[in-house]
Amino acid sequence: MSPTTRRVLQAVLYEAIAIAVVGPGLSLAFDEPPTSTFGLAVVLSTIALTWNYVFNWLFEKWEARQAVRGRSFARRLAHGAGFEGGLAVILVPVMSLWLGITPAAAFAANLVLLAFFFVYAIVFTWAFDRVFGLPASAAVREPTR
Repeated sequence: MSPTTRRVLQAVLYEAIAIAVVGPGLSLAFDEPPTSTFGLAVVLSTIALTWNYVFNWLFEKWEARQAVRGRSFARRLAHGAGFEGGLAVILVPVMSLWLGITPAAAFAANLVLLAFFFVYAIVFTWAFDRVFGLPASAAVREPTR
């Protein structure tokens, strides 16, 4: 499988499963109709995918101007915090308006989603790699003689 095909397949499966889990979860948590929370899950997923693209583009533009190259732990931590913080700034008002809840309740729900996605991303990536194999960048190479 080509790297591009693999990335697209991984993103589509990741988001489809996330929507299938988050939609009903929000329905139960906020006593909202599943059709409404499924729609919200699709909107949240679309926002997250778009923000991922925009944030990484901006981060890489910033990163290219830095004197120190590479991705240290501090830089990775800044990347993760920037991505998740920016996403929360976008998602909290959307969730608050859609669900008719306070921004504080939407922020709390966003924290729960953050914890869920932390675990889900690890489990999903492991399962995806088990089913489809490792990408070329991570495959074990045979020693050369």
